[in-house]
Amino acid sequence: MPLSANNPDRKSWLHVDKNSDFPIQNIPFGVFLTRDDIITIGTRIGDTAIDLGALHQLGYFEGIPLTDDIFLQDTLNDFIADGRKTWRLVRNRIAQIFDIENDELKGNTKHKETVLFRLDEIEMQLPVQIGDYTDFYSSIEHATNVGTMFRDPDNALLPNWLHIPVGYHGRSSSIIPSGIPVHRPQGQTLPAGATEPVYGPSKLVDFELEMAFITTDANDLGEPIPIEEAEEYIFGLVLFNDWSARDIQKWEYVPLGPFLAKSFASSISPWIVTLDALEPYRVEGPKPLKKQLDYLKQKGKKSFDINLEVSIQPEKAKETVISRSNFKYMYWSMAQQLTHHTINGCPINSGDMMGSGTISGPTPDTYGSMLELSWRGEKPVKLNNGTERKFINDNDTVIMRGYCEKDGTRIGFGEVSTKLLPVFNSKKK
Repeated sequence: MPLSANNPDRKSWLHVDKNSDFPIQNIPFGVFLTRDDIITIGTRIGDTAIDLGALHQLGYFEGIPLTDDIFLQDTLNDFIADGRKTWRLVRNRIAQIFDIENDELKGNTKHKETVLFRLDEIEMQLPVQIGDYTDFYSSIEHATNVGTMFRDPDNALLPNWLHIPVGYHGRSSSIIPSGIPVHRPQGQTLPAGATEPVYGPSKLVDFELEMAFITTDANDLGEPIPIEEAEEYIFGLVLFNDWSARDIQKWEYVPLGPFLAKSFASSISPWIVTLDALEPYRVEGPKPLKKQLDYLKQKGKKSFDINLEVSIQPEKAKETVISRSNFKYMYWSMAQQLTHHTINGCPINSGDMMGSGTISGPTPDTYGSMLELSWRGEKPVKLNNGTERKFINDNDTVIMRGYCEKDGTRIGFGEVSTKLLPVFNSKKK
């Protein structure tokens, strides 16, 4: 099926700023609360939010096999479960409806009043009900940096790293949309030189610059997904800030890996950008340093050229960009991650989320965490207001942005912005 929604020459009758992340070629999907306190599934073009539930009820998706309530739900799970053919039909139809040459909705004032919203009239929600969440560890630069810090620099990568996409199963209940603040976590840590742990607030709260992909129903129990089919089950991507408490993690991670240090909060951007929209931005990605087993060998361009940046904004101060990285640095691709995830027969469901792992590039200004940017606190990061950061301070806001750009067309993700509040105080509740 052709991806007519991706036509770079298409213009919309809705206003779109030149540097907008959301031109008519994007057409992401999200869930929002309207000015009438109605929750709906929608999309966005420029700075206009579009109520797909209302659009469907008014008959604009006629001919596409959709249930009457598919967009009248509080999550995208059922729509995602309909599969790639349906996603493409809907995206292509939306592109047609809002094409500058199409007057069907453009000339219907009453319908426009029902369907269109300013961004200040809506409140974005978590776009999917995340049943299961897996976090990978797939940036060779990040894994090498961490291995160099905490192990032998000559053997920074563990023996399995170049053979499998390493990952762990995280907790989905604390995944939140952009704009929801998080509290500094508490837990056990082992102070330097101590032999017994103490309980208290984490002193080393960090962000992790990641992206995450959302899956559809993919396989039955016991059924692996072949590498050549894996992308058929990936709906789209979001920006992902996987918060981390480094001091809690250091004490707890042996022998079973991350636990409380990673489960207190993870933040995502609210608009899911489809894999179809990202198709024009494919790139080769890193070449394998070791021969990969046959089930992980992927043909063609396996990565995407997505520019990423991280800013820290202290309270009552302007933000400082502290890192610029790119998704193309990922050593293991999304298809390889999903294939490996299911090689043992693990079933994947609609709305499951897979984090890429921290995305770091080859130079210090492309590192994807404060752990690396400040090199364990040895090289504090200077902010525009004159202060320094080794890790994240209370009342700092961490902002992540991402976009692709090629031949004059820009496809972006907006941002994921999260403020770190002090430790939760039940007396103030």
